[in-house]
Amino acid sequence: MESRHPETIALHAGWRRDPATNAVAVPIYQTTSYQFQDSAHAARLFGLQELGNIYTRIMNPTTDVLEKRVAALEGGVAAVAVASGQAASALAVQNLAVAGDNIVAAAALYGGTYNLFANTFRDMGIEVRFVDATDPDAFARATDDRTRAYYAETLPNPKLEVFPIAEVAAIGRRSGIPLIMDNTAAPLLVRPFDHGAAVVMHSTTKYIGGHGTSIGGIVVDGGNFDWSAHPARQPALHRPDPSYHGAVWAEAAKPMGPIAYILKLRVTLLRDLGPSQSPFNAFLTLQGLETLPLRMREHSRNAEAVAAYLAGRPEVARVIHPAHHTGLAAQRTAQYMNNGHGGLLGFELAGGAEAGRAFIDRLQMIYHVANIGDSRTLAIHPASTTHSQLAAEEQMATGVSPGYVRLSVGIEHIDDILADLAQALDAALDVA
Repeated sequence: MESRHPETIALHAGWRRDPATNAVAVPIYQTTSYQFQDSAHAARLFGLQELGNIYTRIMNPTTDVLEKRVAALEGGVAAVAVASGQAASALAVQNLAVAGDNIVAAAALYGGTYNLFANTFRDMGIEVRFVDATDPDAFARATDDRTRAYYAETLPNPKLEVFPIAEVAAIGRRSGIPLIMDNTAAPLLVRPFDHGAAVVMHSTTKYIGGHGTSIGGIVVDGGNFDWSAHPARQPALHRPDPSYHGAVWAEAAKPMGPIAYILKLRVTLLRDLGPSQSPFNAFLTLQGLETLPLRMREHSRNAEAVAAYLAGRPEVARVIHPAHHTGLAAQRTAQYMNNGHGGLLGFELAGGAEAGRAFIDRLQMIYHVANIGDSRTLAIHPASTTHSQLAAEEQMATGVSPGYVRLSVGIEHIDDILADLAQALDAALDVA
């Protein structure tokens, strides 16, 4: 029986029982290696004539269930779980771009991703061209013959203005450029593949895991992009790979299905760089994934209540939340977010940076941490923490002002969340 309902998929996709013991819960396969049936079996696995377990740096049965389950939730064909969201962002791009190539990315990105793209990728010879995503045509204008991908966040943190997925995906597909979407902040709320994206990635550390216990990331292949239509545009999938006796991935993957992109990522980058997710972290993430549909509903409901409350406080100059946008940003919220607006919101304090720090220091129940997506409510002052490595103009480009505070609203009782916010805002008002 197959289901299209996320509540069912989150519990059942990719697993029924352990064939050896009939255990219903997914076991933790805490092993490095796997016994081959014979020499011929080993040769088939290493020659990619047959898919199976070789070494946990490349694949693992526990991690395999997580990969299948997230791929099913996103509507993709296959996935690769990795050690962190940062690893997922890096590998998603490096799978297509090498030194001398470039990608075009939305400027509104999580600070860690922005730093990876602006600095570390530059040192690797990969140029990232940042554009204003409110104008989809900016992606086309920044494109040249060496552009290999477009990259954006579904719900950019911290601006929280929904990205124009369909518009940019259509621009890219005309010239063979895939759109890679970071869907970390909007799992289940938006399915980027439904709007033309080719690749989706998550930091599973956030909402998918949901409990703040396990670092992880995942890259999902939509199986919906024709990599062979523009071979010159995607040389990584069309040039012979010397590490596999000259295999051309766009052709070698065809007997296995439309998985050329994700197969290459697994058997080259994951194999060679080694950012594999541990089986134990995959197991813990699976526990969180089972309740993801329930939690996303409660995150969304509580965040909307918090946004409404903050809008009425005198020391709050502006509330940043998908339901509180106007104009084009509001139109895109309505176009893409029909199942809730998620748990993230931001607000600007009139008192600036000093008020932001005073608010943070006064919190009692709400945690002051750098993460998002936990079941608990979390708060951070990005200008002095997550985005502090960026120059002032770069901070403003990503949506971080001196008085900006980000909240990741949890699933506690709303009265308790509001009570803690109220007493902390009183401290901010004193500063202002």
